[in-house]
Amino acid sequence: MFYREDRLAVMIDGVNLNGMLRALDFEIDFKALRDEFARRGRMTRISYHTPLPETDEHLPVRPLLDWLDYNGYTVVTRPAREYEDASGRRRLKGSANTSLVVDALDLSPHIDHLVLISGDGDFVPLVESLKRKGIRVTVISTIKSSPPMASDDLRRAADHFVDLDGWKEAIRKHRDAHRSVA
Repeated sequence: MFYREDRLAVMIDGVNLNGMLRALDFEIDFKALRDEFARRGRMTRISYHTPLPETDEHLPVRPLLDWLDYNGYTVVTRPAREYEDASGRRRLKGSANTSLVVDALDLSPHIDHLVLISGDGDFVPLVESLKRKGIRVTVISTIKSSPPMASDDLRRAADHFVDLDGWKEAIRKHRDAHRSVA
């Protein structure tokens, strides 16, 4: 599935990854994740895409985004809008999916293999487009959660599907590890 000579790009849907990690009940060591892909191919880019509210600078995710940015990840944020739902709770609405798709298509002439860390079925057209260009696509998500986080259509569209649960030991954050957690 991975060939050492491949020019590899890794695109992470941050919201979807965080949902997977909660469902699988583990924290990820992003240094170990980056190193795992660097061993598997010639990494062109590893990027983390996430929506952020524009108003609050003291977000819990900010230290993670700063760490990623300083440690080889391309961090792409999109504005999220805050609103009140019908029950009066504050909610966020936003997506970084479009920026992830545009980045993947922009990189497509320079890669052989794209790894998409997401289970969102909205990415099926991206996967199909990349495959038409001769780019292999691996989707990493999980079907071990209840309900499964990986869209069945996305799994079928990809060349390969990897369950994140199977990578737990290689990329799990250990208590004594440095601060690179989600």
